[in-house]
Amino acid sequence: MTAQIVYKGDLRTEMTHVQSGSIVETDAPKDNHGKGERFSPTDLVATALGSCMLSIMGIAARTHEIDIVNTKIEIDKIMVADPLRRIGEIAVVFHLPSGKHYSDKEKTILEKAAMTCPVFLSLGENVKKTIHWNW
Repeated sequence: MTAQIVYKGDLRTEMTHVQSGSIVETDAPKDNHGKGERFSPTDLVATALGSCMLSIMGIAARTHEIDIVNTKIEIDKIMVADPLRRIGEIAVVFHLPSGKHYSDKEKTILEKAAMTCPVFLSLGENVKKTIHWNW
């Protein structure tokens, strides 16, 4: 078992990662009857994409001795309602650390790694993934 989830009422859930005991709470967004005081489930999907991309890049960076410490990502989740409410697009903007130089080969290694993350590959074609790199 990966996780246990409990509905806490008022459109909130509490998710427990079984292996570690780590807890994450969710709240429905303001535009969908919630308070927007925590990540929404769709926020977590979008955020999971960025986290996964960075994690797989980290594996490639370690393998090829490329320093990506302090790389940051901005995530923008765009919802659509055609005909049902869903994530229509996730925009990911990478900000590699300033002051570091990456060769074309290193950039290719890192970009290819990011695009092979399991979350990226699991999101269907109906979710547009827009990726921008700031080297």
